[in-house]
Amino acid sequence: MRTALRHAALACLLLLAPAASVLRAETTAFDLAGPSLRVLVTHGDITLPLSQVPNLSAGDRIRVVADLPAEQSAQYRMVLAFLRGATNPPPKDWLAEARTWKPKEATIDVRVPEGAQQALIFLVPETGGAIDGVAKAVREQPGAFVRASQELNQAMLDRTRLETFLDQVRRREPAEVARISPQLADSLAIKLDSACLLRQPDPRAACLAQSGNAAVLADSQTSSIAQTLAGAPANIALQLSATPQGGFGYYSGYIGVVRDLARMLGAFQSAQLRFIPALGVPREGRMELLLNTVPSFRKPQSVLVAALPTVAPPILPVLSVKDIGPRCLTAPTLTLPVGGAPLVFSTGYARAMTLRVPTAAGTTLDLPVTANPAAGGFVVGDVGTPPVTLAEGAEARLQGFWGFQPFDGPRFRLASPAQDAWRADGATLVVGRDTPLTLSGGAAACVAQVWLERDGEQRAVAWNAEANGTLSLKVPLAGIEPGPVALLIRSHGMDRPRRLDLRAYAEASRITGFTLHAGDRTGMLAGTRLDQVKVLEIGAVIFEAAKLGREGTADRLEMAAESAAEQLKPGELTGRATLADGRTVRVPVRILPARPRSTPISTSLERVGPAAAVPLTLADAGLVPQDARLTFSLRAAGSTRFAAGDRIEVEAIETGASTQLPIRLQDDRVAIATLDPASALGESARGPLRFRLVQGDVVGDWQPLATLVRLPRLSSISCAADNNTCTLAGTGLFLISRITGAADAVVPDGFTGSTLQVPRPADGKLRLYLRDAPGAAATVDVPAAAAASRNKVQ
Repeated sequence: MRTALRHAALACLLLLAPAASVLRAETTAFDLAGPSLRVLVTHGDITLPLSQVPNLSAGDRIRVVADLPAEQSAQYRMVLAFLRGATNPPPKDWLAEARTWKPKEATIDVRVPEGAQQALIFLVPETGGAIDGVAKAVREQPGAFVRASQELNQAMLDRTRLETFLDQVRRREPAEVARISPQLADSLAIKLDSACLLRQPDPRAACLAQSGNAAVLADSQTSSIAQTLAGAPANIALQLSATPQGGFGYYSGYIGVVRDLARMLGAFQSAQLRFIPALGVPREGRMELLLNTVPSFRKPQSVLVAALPTVAPPILPVLSVKDIGPRCLTAPTLTLPVGGAPLVFSTGYARAMTLRVPTAAGTTLDLPVTANPAAGGFVVGDVGTPPVTLAEGAEARLQGFWGFQPFDGPRFRLASPAQDAWRADGATLVVGRDTPLTLSGGAAACVAQVWLERDGEQRAVAWNAEANGTLSLKVPLAGIEPGPVALLIRSHGMDRPRRLDLRAYAEASRITGFTLHAGDRTGMLAGTRLDQVKVLEIGAVIFEAAKLGREGTADRLEMAAESAAEQLKPGELTGRATLADGRTVRVPVRILPARPRSTPISTSLERVGPAAAVPLTLADAGLVPQDARLTFSLRAAGSTRFAAGDRIEVEAIETGASTQLPIRLQDDRVAIATLDPASALGESARGPLRFRLVQGDVVGDWQPLATLVRLPRLSSISCAADNNTCTLAGTGLFLISRITGAADAVVPDGFTGSTLQVPRPADGKLRLYLRDAPGAAATVDVPAAAAASRNKVQ
């Protein structure tokens, strides 16, 4: 029962995208086992099995042997044919054959000819004229076989991802399935139906039965715009499948769901022969052929068509680093998190992968790594002991081979505890409470456990490794008397914990003062042991404790009044603080001058630089293009008056970039400032902008100003006359999240292309939603000629 439940849970994780159910071809899935091929490829002095070869090159030596059973009764000739494009028939000597039933003639051993672009293997029944029929078909209509090669190769890549997913899940206990499946799906770019996991055993089986053809989608290895189609309207999916991108795997339905290869090859069916596709799946050094059509040994007899990798320059995978924080070199099962290239996890193309680690001794340490989709990256092998000392500031690099091509992957920041020298940098521990403490001088990413030790007794200490390399602790000192204490810090890879001796002190309540700007309702109380302060009274105004912080060896307590704080005027006063135990303490109070206040009057925009070939119109007046000059005016509020030395500070909240702008005075009540976002805030600034008035050392409150957005620059819009598709060309298209017109088109993260294909809008307008702000959009008009072209087609 347990095994049955696990198997039901395995396959129900695969979601059939709604688009796939509409696009399913009449052919069935590739689920019939065919013969196997053993293929070796030699490039230079290196020979690899085909499962490790992502592409072929001119001059490569290919050796093919059919792995047929000893009792094979039907005799097959094996033909290897090279192609050179859809419109250029190959010469006769580009076809090589072998007689599989004759041991001395059963092997094809040839080199890839110069100019070849594709390679196909045919298994042809030994009948009169069959070989001539195959050669005639290949030479008369090479385009169909070129397309078959492309489709079969893409289908094979998709199949490897699906099988890797299932193989990983089958090896887990049922309790692990739900835990690892999301990471597996992310690594392999597979859409999951999480609802299947929540169902009881019988409904799970029904869920499985509905997912006979799962949809797995392309990745950045085969596409720059890989995107999940689950939930997309059927017409969008149909349009995508008809585009060149769809034909080459950008949006690839799983193994024949979109493409009907049997129908394509059926154009060559004769009274003698019928071509059927065979999907080559690499397994244990062999290429096992899977069929989606039952082969026939009666006339017309079936010719199996299998594809070898494309003859083309290698396309190296582009791996993205998911976590840029430092990783501990000595951590058990150290994983380097990467994404963006599912084929790294599902194929054997990435081989001899290592992590090259620079050491302080000037040498490098090459550690073997293994791609693990369930872990979400490359798992580093044994680093050895004791821990090595790393070169200061250096980064480790992932490297290896992609097939025959050397491959350099991303870099990673590493940490090692080999020279940990933890220090507290003068911070003070105070008994009676949990005291925050920051340590530096060690590898925070490698810390495994921290204890507080006093008189032989140990207490666990809560800790957190910060991105800047420090270690933040909350030391439990409640119930401990003042005196010496020690922190024990155990790191991965170290035999013994590091010991840091400190002293804990008793702290007397001491309040140094309270400061408040006139007109504010929130002020700051300074001193020590401020956790005991509950209320502060200044005349009739009552402030209550809000947020407690620490600055060096002193506490800082933010205190807020509910009302009536406006009556407090600048000057020196005295207040009374009430502590938690009921005692009261006199507090010196300083009321500072009121913060300067201003209100926006109006804004205007002026575009700078050359105008784009295709103009974009922002839909919201509150949006500011990064390449525009923003001029805005302010009116002084209350008693505030502008002066020539005042500044307006503007900050991009999302990136933290800020600048101070000089002002031009209309008079002492009205000021004008001008902002050039790109030069003042940087090219990466985006999102909400805020401003505040700065007068000397006194600053006003932050106020919203506008929303800064970066715009793509469109160079052209063209719409085909014979379909409903338009093409946008330009730069910075990754700044668009989605495009709406006749239907939605989503632009994936990290898109690097220069063109986008979108459905033609019915009203002649496209709406481009920008990534820099929620709901921010720009409109662009489709040229009238494109609209007229559409009407003509209709």
